[in-house]
Amino acid sequence: MTDAVNPSMHIRISISRQSLELWRDAVCLITYPVSTALKGAGEQKNSGCTPRGKHLIRAKIGAGKPLNTVFMGRRDTGEVYSAELAGRYPQRDWILTRILWLSGCEIGRNRLSCVDTMQRYIYIHGTPDSEPMGQPLSHGCIRMRNVDVVDLFERISVGTFVLIE
Repeated sequence: MTDAVNPSMHIRISISRQSLELWRDAVCLITYPVSTALKGAGEQKNSGCTPRGKHLIRAKIGAGKPLNTVFMGRRDTGEVYSAELAGRYPQRDWILTRILWLSGCEIGRNRLSCVDTMQRYIYIHGTPDSEPMGQPLSHGCIRMRNVDVVDLFERISVGTFVLIE
């Protein structure tokens, strides 16, 4: 399974290296630092873990929105992230700037039943710039710097293949 527009384009996410690589054919175009789940790798619903295996980008959300746009339930809240806003809502898991919604491809591993990546709302998304990259700290998603997620968002299309290992 590959990118619907560019079949040679794909993404590889390394949980151990905390990195996301964008590949075309056999060439790595760019590597971004990321932050995966604090609780490690795993596929079960409500586990707080990052799912492994073969996935596709099912939806791209947030095109054209400014950096630090706040999303809740995949909808723009009308807010722009700031330190003051963070102070008012210290418990929020901030989903910012862009969302790349993942869908599992492997029935029983990351698709359907109690292991469905899409039903778990697992995304590649922006996070506050104050959050460290290269350390597993998310609630299951793959967090990126806001400028990096915009760059990735512009380079890929819905249907892009993603391998999380």
